[in-house]
Amino acid sequence: MAFGSAAATPSAGARRRTNALSFSSSIMSGLLAATDALAVLTSGLALYLVYVGWSDKNSLIYLSAMTIQAALVIACFKYARLYEFESVTHPADQIRKILLMCGIVFLAIVAFGYALKVSQQFSRVWAFSTFAASTFFICANRTWYYFLIRRWAQVGRLTRNIVLVAAGEQSRRMLENLDRRNEPWNNVIGIFDDRIKRVGPSFMDHPVLGTVDDLLDYARSNRVDDIIVALPWNAEKRIVHILNRLTQLPVDVRLGADLAGFAYSPGGYSRLGGVPMLDVANRPLAGWRYVAKLIEDKILSAALILLLSPLLALIALAIKLDSPGPVFFRQPRYGFNNGVFKVWKFRTMYHNRPSEAGVPQAQKRDPRVTRVGWFLRRTSLDELPQLFNVLEGNMSLVGPRPHAVAHNEEFARIIDGYFARHRVKPGITGWAQVNGLRGETDTPDKMAARVEHDVYYIENWSLWFDFMILVKTAWVGFVHKNAY
Repeated sequence: MAFGSAAATPSAGARRRTNALSFSSSIMSGLLAATDALAVLTSGLALYLVYVGWSDKNSLIYLSAMTIQAALVIACFKYARLYEFESVTHPADQIRKILLMCGIVFLAIVAFGYALKVSQQFSRVWAFSTFAASTFFICANRTWYYFLIRRWAQVGRLTRNIVLVAAGEQSRRMLENLDRRNEPWNNVIGIFDDRIKRVGPSFMDHPVLGTVDDLLDYARSNRVDDIIVALPWNAEKRIVHILNRLTQLPVDVRLGADLAGFAYSPGGYSRLGGVPMLDVANRPLAGWRYVAKLIEDKILSAALILLLSPLLALIALAIKLDSPGPVFFRQPRYGFNNGVFKVWKFRTMYHNRPSEAGVPQAQKRDPRVTRVGWFLRRTSLDELPQLFNVLEGNMSLVGPRPHAVAHNEEFARIIDGYFARHRVKPGITGWAQVNGLRGETDTPDKMAARVEHDVYYIENWSLWFDFMILVKTAWVGFVHKNAY
């Protein structure tokens, strides 16, 4: 990235962006960390002076607490990659992470205070107010920073000048992705290709400026930040030859994805046996993420069972009085990694009905549904026994809804990637359900939309995301026009 004044460049879309002073992303990260620390320290000090009042007796312990909080905020933000440029330029994602990290820091400080028996020396009003104020100012600063970066990029003061090597299908896909993301700080200067006579003077509205030899001279006399070699990976000899020459330049040289890489969203890179690997798909819940999800499910499900036990008893009594048969209904469903388990539900249909072909989905005014069952389905109260499934460990509070085995196998044949929703445990509620995608799935399009939301949830899971879905479920998710 770079700051600087406008200057002419070979590309029509970037004629005012190439000549600029070099700007390091690490400097940007350092400035962000400094402003985050300043937000914590300023908020804490201002509230201390206004509410507590300066005192030689307790000033040292308050200042120490502010400093520890600031250090923990920076450490947690760094762990959450909130100082990386990609994070800064996606404000919605970073705000969620900021709220989560600040909450973790606050809870950690409270725990330390009780463990060290010093919590009584602090004002509770000051502690909560400092947490709220510093979190607000950090979020506000990040939002302002994002718009500032975008504005500077639009006027040419902050850009990353990019050069592509090879005008082929890989470059075409790369340019299409850059255009689709519409990030003004990414400025493609032009293309260089040894086959310049076959390529022509331009490619995808970007000028073809010469061969790789010309690129070596060009990069020494013009500012180039990134060189992306966009060649098919089977052209090994050609790639190695080009990379050996380009690594002589003081720029970032990157090897672009092969065509298969554009079909996925890579999760970064790693090394296996010392060999660099492109991470195409990672296990959605692993390590501490798995532990956090497990704790969330066990604690909340147990608490909800205790809290709702009177309601569960009343529903069971209503079912017994309304129609003969058992209170609960158990049905095989597909769960994590396509494993079959039996889901618990309150019985909502008449018992000992005539046998049916397959597993027909419930429909509006379904004659199989009892009077109490109709109410339970409309309010989704028939799903409450699945809290025991969560406690058993074969379901989660939040996740893709489990479908009947017959429905699963039917839609898996006609929807690509359907079984991707089984990469995590199924849930009592989910992202699809709180977005209105519930009830009868009588067309492949409805099920495809449900699967799309489920996959989005899996790829973007966080405790904050789960909390938001649970709150939305409690607010609007129990009664829905499609629930019958």
